[in-house]
Amino acid sequence: MKERTKLLLIAAGFLAAYYIPWDHEVIRRSGLEAFMMLQEYARQHVLTCLIPAFFIAGAIAVFVSQASILKYFGAQANKILSYSVASISGTVLAVCSCTVLPLFAGIYIRGAGIGPATAFLYSGPAINVLAIVLTAKVLGWQMGLARAVGAVLFSIVTGLLMAFFFRREEASRTAGQIYLPDEDGKDRKLWQDALTMLTMVLILVFAAFARPSDADAAVWKMIFAAKWYVTGGLMIVLAVMLKSWFVKDEITSWVQATWGFMKQIFPLLLAGVLVAGFLLGRPGYTALIPERYIVGLVGGNSLWANLFASVSGVLMYFATLTEVPILQGLIGSGMGQGPALSLLLAGPALSLPSMITLSGIMGIKKTLAYCAIVVVLSTAAGMAYGWLVV
Repeated sequence: MKERTKLLLIAAGFLAAYYIPWDHEVIRRSGLEAFMMLQEYARQHVLTCLIPAFFIAGAIAVFVSQASILKYFGAQANKILSYSVASISGTVLAVCSCTVLPLFAGIYIRGAGIGPATAFLYSGPAINVLAIVLTAKVLGWQMGLARAVGAVLFSIVTGLLMAFFFRREEASRTAGQIYLPDEDGKDRKLWQDALTMLTMVLILVFAAFARPSDADAAVWKMIFAAKWYVTGGLMIVLAVMLKSWFVKDEITSWVQATWGFMKQIFPLLLAGVLVAGFLLGRPGYTALIPERYIVGLVGGNSLWANLFASVSGVLMYFATLTEVPILQGLIGSGMGQGPALSLLLAGPALSLPSMITLSGIMGIKKTLAYCAIVVVLSTAAGMAYGWLVV
């Protein structure tokens, strides 16, 4: 961290302590909500979602060769293959907008092009099979279908637009990239690396598997009941793989890479959660900005209502699957169908914590462009859907 940044943080902390009226009831409630949201996040997501995601990111950085990353996601990779793989990645990863960040950082830092990388970044939390099924069941099959189609399409469009807007910077960043064979001389086969990565992804999927509602199908309840047995079994399998196929230096490098991602991402993420909790609070709890104001601004299907829903969704943090009951309550309070879809397409893909973290990974300019693309596409989709269902 630069010395100027440290000075600005210290100054900001001093000014906040000096000027913010902490004795005011609303400010005190908002401060409490910030830490309550942080506690909720720590209890529900850090151990089961973020920690596995950090280890996967570290494994990508160490076990997956740069040649493989460049082959499938690099600037010179086959566009149809790279965007197809990136756009459907969310069907495997049931992650939220924050949990996907270490995975995005892993492939982007290893040389993935900004287009496929941001397509992956959007699709990870947006194209969640469980969330889409729950959306169709709770909010109607039309909404579920619109969310599924919009999420797949938007991930590709977002990636293509990012690649176009930053084509010159990407050309400079990837100018020295060439496809090289693995240089470490290891005897491990490609299928062994792939199976190891798949095992870690399955650990993430089962560990983060959300509790189904009483109305959900019996199969989801069975999976949830067995999730920790399956997760434990997968961890044993992973330990055997690491012992049999990997040397000590590789495992040490893996742990070091994981720690590097944690140092880079985790502090920004926690700060973002605190800010989001202070401004917006947890679902059902009022903070600095009351929920009734948001509901009052997203009725009907006007451009403003859809735009406001998209921006609100981008700022708010949604844990995996929580957006559906939140939307159910908002629709019951008068929210229009179009703004509801706008929020569904923008909310899970972004949040204030993830934006703060993304700016440290790919820079402020690219982060703002990515957020703007998501807002514009979500707003347009909401308006179109609102007209169709009237």
